[in-house]
Amino acid sequence: MTTRKKAFLTTAAGVVLVLGALAAGLLAAAPRKDGAVDWTAPLIPNGWMAWTLATAAFFYVILCLLAAMTLWTAFWPQPPRMGVLRFETTPGDRLFVSLLGSAWICLGWLAFFGAPLTGALAVCLVWAAAVFRWV
Repeated sequence: MTTRKKAFLTTAAGVVLVLGALAAGLLAAAPRKDGAVDWTAPLIPNGWMAWTLATAAFFYVILCLLAAMTLWTAFWPQPPRMGVLRFETTPGDRLFVSLLGSAWICLGWLAFFGAPLTGALAVCLVWAAAVFRWV
């Protein structure tokens, strides 16, 4: 095994441990109703903002994406490439464009169809795959 691969595996294991501990802490702090996790109850009762487990999970997923992208670019740097929009993008640029587009897709879904956002999630995944493939 090469030194680079060992360094990647060690770093990735550390990141996974930290993210796993964060997820376990979030689930342990989550309010429960009838023994099950209540996704919509506030994590901080009477707090100034209604942070729920669902909003925490949303930001946790973005944190995981950023950690994965950081590991990817640290150990396997990608040169910028010219996409269909005719400007150079790096993987980090494509992640940003896919997240920004996903936010607009979800807002549009809420405007036209309302909750839940299950269908919007499917559209967002297709959007992200297209961005990483062609942009």
